[in-house]
Order: sequence, then structure tokens, then C-alpha cells
Amino acid sequence: MTGGVRRASIIHFQFGSTQVSLSKSIMNTAVGPALVVVAALGLAGCSQEKVEVKDIIRPVKVVEIAKANDTRELSYSGSVRARTEMNLGFRINGKITERLVDIGQRVKPGDVLARIDPADYDLSVKSAEAALEAAERQVETTDLARRRAEQLFAKHFASKSQLEQATLSYDQAVATRNSARSSLDQAKNQVLYTDVKADRNGIVTSVTADVGQVVGSGTPVVTVAVDGEKEVLIAVPEMDIAQFKPGKDVKAGFWSDDALTLDGKVREVAGSADQQSRTFAVRVSLPNDPRVLLGMTATIEASAANNSPQSVSIPLSALAQKDGQQIVWTVDRNGETVHARPIKVAEFTADGVHVAEGLKSGDVVVAAGTQFMTENLKVKLTGDAVQSASANDDGDAAKRMR
Repeated sequence: MTGGVRRASIIHFQFGSTQVSLSKSIMNTAVGPALVVVAALGLAGCSQEKVEVKDIIRPVKVVEIAKANDTRELSYSGSVRARTEMNLGFRINGKITERLVDIGQRVKPGDVLARIDPADYDLSVKSAEAALEAAERQVETTDLARRRAEQLFAKHFASKSQLEQATLSYDQAVATRNSARSSLDQAKNQVLYTDVKADRNGIVTSVTADVGQVVGSGTPVVTVAVDGEKEVLIAVPEMDIAQFKPGKDVKAGFWSDDALTLDGKVREVAGSADQQSRTFAVRVSLPNDPRVLLGMTATIEASAANNSPQSVSIPLSALAQKDGQQIVWTVDRNGETVHARPIKVAEFTADGVHVAEGLKSGDVVVAAGTQFMTENLKVKLTGDAVQSASANDDGDAAKRMR
């Protein structure tokens, strides 16, 4: 072997960002691999970073249960009508020959609305006139006989019984004449009754008989709504009729004009319910306003004491189940955690769920994302306030929580 320097082979190891170099001669020994393992473990321990684990907070919606109102609002729809409506008809029987008015036409006292055939009644007048004429002649005849009997009785040529008989015949003739005169007056009235006339200012609202129809006395032919005070007729079920008393102040709104609202007053309440609908007819007087027309649809709103047990409404998405029981997830404002609370459902509606028991004023309920809720899950309220869901309110009151 000649003298000189021998170069050793070097082996490099990379651990992350750290490089370790060992000679090949060392690696050929039993110590070499062990040194590599120790270096790797040491470097791994030195380079390990601490990882901070943060809780996952899911966004959810919540609603706050507001205080139940002491009063409740009642709302019923009805139609505007005249306070006085006259169903006019003939006072005699007959066949209608003319109808002189149409629906919507205004009438005044004395206007002829319809007429029936007067021929038979004209004949009755002529017959009554003839009967009266005959009765007049009979009175004249018996009057002559009575006077003659008086003269004969004065001269003692006739007995007193004959005088009395002549006087009685005369009195009977006078009575017959008076009866015939009354019959004539009645027959003339019958002719006048062949016309239906208006006796007050108003507007024709309906016609129930027409030309050619035979009607009886008293049958309604034309209906006239009398000018003046108007009212709204509503049907109130028996559960709320106790809230409507004569003189009660109400509000009247109209479908034709949302800006038109009038102060009304209950004028009349039916004493018994309708046999078919089982509702009570309530009439509400309205102030005189030219914008209110007959037949308009009106909504009557009134306040009533709320004496029934209160139920609150929550969105359907807020309802959950746990261990086979219906629950909601409530939020603890102080601890910012959620907790399961059992509830009693009163009914399901198209807009939500009515809860009869389990919730009270001020409770904050998770309205969405209930499938991600667990007991004592931490949440954080954001925003200035949480929207509220009041008693018997089916609205979607929700605010996002983080």
C-alpha cells in the first residue's frame, strides 16, 4: 500500500428540513442504523408542532317566545247593506203586466214599480156601483112607506105595529146602502192596489217577479234599499258571540280600498243561532260615507279578552324528537349552550306548530338545524336582538346564531 489520503464515502439522510450525514464506514457497522433511527426520532420530536383544536360552531336560526297578549283580535267578513230594505209586493192577487224599474235604478215616493192586470177589479167596481144604486132606491122606497105609515098612524088608520114594521124596513135599507157604499170603496181600493209604488227614496236592489207571472198578495216583487244609514251584516260563531254586545266599538275595513277604515258600532245581535250555519247574525252600523257602496265586502275587527289557555307557535323546523318524545332545543343566553326540552303539541298548522305546554315567554328556541344539536352544545348569539314569535303567531320569526 502506497502512502496517501483515502476519501471516505459519505451518506446523507433528509428528515423534513434537516439533513444528517454519516460516513459509509459507520453505516457498515452495527451502530450505524441505530444512529439513523435515533436521529430521526430526535429530529421528529424537535420539529413537532402543537395543533390547537377549536370547537365547531354551526350556524342556526332561533326564535324568541314573546309575552302572550291579554287580548285577541276577532275578524269577520260581511257585506254592506242598507239598514232598511223594503220587500215590496202587491196587496192583491193577479198577473203582472208591467215592470217599470230595473236593478240599480233610483226611485222616489210615488214611483210605480210594477203593475198587474186590473180588468177583474174594474168589474168589481162596476158591480159595487150597481149594488149601491139598488140600495139607494131601496132606501127611497122604504122611506116613503115609513112616512105613509106615520101619517096613517097619526089619523088612527094604521096600527102601531105597522108603523114599527115600516120603520124597521127603512133602517134595514139604510144599512144595506151603507154596506154597498163600503163595498164600492173597497173595490176602488183594489184597483189602486194593482200598482206597486215606492213610498221612500232608495235604490232597487233586486227583482223577484217579472211580466207574465201570477203572484199572490204579499209576494215580494221588488226590493228597495232605503237611502240613509248603512250597516254590515256578519255571522259570528257561538264561541265568540259573547264578545259582541250592542254598542261595542269595532273597526270596519273594506276590500275595495285598503286605506278606507271606519269606526263602527254593534247595533243588533240575533237572539238565536241560525239552524243551518249555527252562527249568530250581528249588524254593525257605519257612519255615512259616500265611498261605502251597497254590496261591498267589509271586514269587521274587534278586540276580545283572551281568557283561554295560551299556545305559542313555532316553525315546523324547530320541532325535533328525542327518545320518542317531541322536544325543542332551547338556548341558554348566559352559558350560550343548547338544551333539549320536552313539549306538548296542540296542533299542526300550514305555517307551523302550536305548542300547548313546555314553552314560556322569553324562551329562545332553535328554529333550524336541530339535527346538528347536542346537549350543552355551545353557540354564540350575534346581532342586536333575536326576533320573537308571540302567542298564537304563526309567522316565521328567526335570526341567525353563530
